[in-house]
Amino acid sequence: MIIHIDCNSFFASCEVAFHPELYGKPVAVANINEAGGGVILALTAEAKRLGLKRGIPVFQAKKLIQERGVVLLPTNHDKYRKTSNKIMQLVVEQDIIQNFVQYSIDEFFGEIPIDNEAEVRHYVSLVKDLIRKETDIPVSCGCSQTYTLAKVATWYSKHYDGYKGICILSEANRQKALKSLPVGDVWGIGRSFGRFMADNSIATALDFAQLSETYVRHYLKTGGLHTWQELHGIRSIDINRDPVQKSMSHSQTLAYMTDDKQRLRELVSEFTSKLARKLREQKSMCQTVTVFIRTNRHRTDLPQYSAGDSRKLVSPSQDTRDIMNTALQLLDSLFIPGFMYKKIGIILSDITPAEAMQMDLFSGNDILKSKKLMQALDDINRKYGDKAIHSALVPDVRQSEISDDESAEKAEEPQQQREKPHS
Repeated sequence: MIIHIDCNSFFASCEVAFHPELYGKPVAVANINEAGGGVILALTAEAKRLGLKRGIPVFQAKKLIQERGVVLLPTNHDKYRKTSNKIMQLVVEQDIIQNFVQYSIDEFFGEIPIDNEAEVRHYVSLVKDLIRKETDIPVSCGCSQTYTLAKVATWYSKHYDGYKGICILSEANRQKALKSLPVGDVWGIGRSFGRFMADNSIATALDFAQLSETYVRHYLKTGGLHTWQELHGIRSIDINRDPVQKSMSHSQTLAYMTDDKQRLRELVSEFTSKLARKLREQKSMCQTVTVFIRTNRHRTDLPQYSAGDSRKLVSPSQDTRDIMNTALQLLDSLFIPGFMYKKIGIILSDITPAEAMQMDLFSGNDILKSKKLMQALDDINRKYGDKAIHSALVPDVRQSEISDDESAEKAEEPQQQREKPHS
């Protein structure tokens, strides 16, 4: 069976785990900015019972937060990543779940090669209890024949207390489960096909599953067909095989504006390390590096400046050092003292499969050495944490005070020509 593990209200759970004095109190986590604004990203059960919801702006809930004593905390992505990595390590070392994969910061997939529901529940309980004991993070678990059905099972384990955090969805109960599940909550449907479902009176997961395969293939193409097949118990999704992205980016809006060039260099270093690792994970290389920086356009009382520039590498690379050197050189050329910067980002483009790179007589050995070094770096960081080894070009960035704004195919387009600064 496929098992899906979902950390409950992960950001809020992490904060409570790190601050035991918050147990039983309403806690909200938000990407708070310098003006006191932001959006609520996670809530404890106590906060939810007060009527707070994810996604609402902090200013709209300010009165309720103050009147009901809700503890409002800023996001700490470094803390959340470390907790996620610890969960990954704990489960792998427990050696109950096979092919365990960290799908996102708060979700994991794996396999339990057993069909007996009682045995599956027993082993899942062992995993669930271990995570709670060692990290104090509550999780919900779902098991079924496919990834999508496992996510359906997790939905039930989160929404109905009777499951006690574990739902085993068997083939016999599949139709009943799909009948009560809103189609918009099916993994792979969401916003992508939500409008189509509404326009065609497809309200539940069962309504969708009862469409003909020909109809789904014609109107919803490959993505919709894979979801449809998974709901029928046919494994059609391979979460270990991501398509090679044509471009990838990492940008962040700073919670607090800065004119500190070294701080910006630290951020570029961090972004570059993450993106270079992604390149290696998908076995690809990039040839063009772009960096952009911007001031806060909403602060009309401050001088404004926005700039972006690109540079091609001598040859395609996935080596963190090559990409970082180029990115830092770009930042140095873009940075102008005296401005308060609010956003910074990096884009890697002209991405090609690594196997397409032909090694010539002179560069062959260097490429092989680079590949071995980067492999060693990735292995150590996977085992001991993302920042166990980092570049000496800039200091380690231990705690982020920023909110992520990451994308892949829709990389934000920087201005290729530098805008003249103006007051």
